[in-house]
Amino acid sequence: MSAVLTEFGDGIAVMTINRPEARNAVDLEVAEALAAAVDEFEARPDLVVGIITGAGGTFCAGMDLKAFTRGERPSLPGRGFAGLTERPPTKPLIAAVEGWALAGGCELVLSADLVVAARGAKFGLPEVKRGLVAAAGGLLRLPKVLPYQLAMEIVLTGDPLTAEVAHAHGLVNTLTEPGAALDGARALAARISGNGPLAVRASKQIMSSAVQYTDAEAFASQRALVEPVFASADAQEGARAFAEKRAPVWRAE
Repeated sequence: MSAVLTEFGDGIAVMTINRPEARNAVDLEVAEALAAAVDEFEARPDLVVGIITGAGGTFCAGMDLKAFTRGERPSLPGRGFAGLTERPPTKPLIAAVEGWALAGGCELVLSADLVVAARGAKFGLPEVKRGLVAAAGGLLRLPKVLPYQLAMEIVLTGDPLTAEVAHAHGLVNTLTEPGAALDGARALAARISGNGPLAVRASKQIMSSAVQYTDAEAFASQRALVEPVFASADAQEGARAFAEKRAPVWRAE
C-alpha cells in the first residue's frame, strides 16, 4: 500500500497519510509521497482545493521517532517536514482531523488554511517532552492563530489541546461528530471548489502573505537555534525513551 493515498475529483484533492499501524507517523517515505501528491494537486487545473487527513482514526502522530534514532529526517529541502510545512500548496488546503494531531502532525494542521476536526480530537506540540523543538512551523504559526499565552502554555508544557478548545479560539473552523471529519472537510471543500479557481488561488496567496503565515525568512532564522537541539544527546535520549516507554534522563547536552 502507498504511504499516501490520493483521490482526485470534483475539484477536490484528498491526500491521506496511510500508516495507521504507526498512528500515521511521518518517515521519509511519507514525506516524499506527500510531496508528490501535493505537486500533482498543484499542477492540475481541475483541482481547486485540497484535503489532508490520516487513515485509521488518527490524523498524524508526528515524526517517526524510531526512524529518527536511526538518523532519518522526514524533511525535504525547501519543503520542510513531510514535504509540506515550509512550502504548503498555493491552493487552499483543509486539514480533516480525527484522533491525535501531535508534534509534526499538529504542524501539518497548522500548514493548512482551514481545519475540520471531530469532537474528541486533540492537538499538541509535545516536542519539549522528547528534548526536541517544534521546528516545522509550530512555533511560528501557533501564536498567529491562538492567544500568545495559550500558545506558550501548549508549547512549554507539551500538553494537548482539545478540539473543542481549539474551536473556541479559532484554530478549528468546524467541529463534527467522531468519524465525520473527512465528510465535514469535503462539504467545506465543495463550498470552495465551485468558485473561480484563479480567484480562489490568488485570494489564498494574498491572505497568507498578508499575515506572513508561511514566512521563509522566519524558518531560516530559527534554524540557528533548532539545529543544536536536534543534534544534542538529549534529543536522542528523548526519542529512545519514547520508543522504550520510559522517562527520559536529561543531561542538558
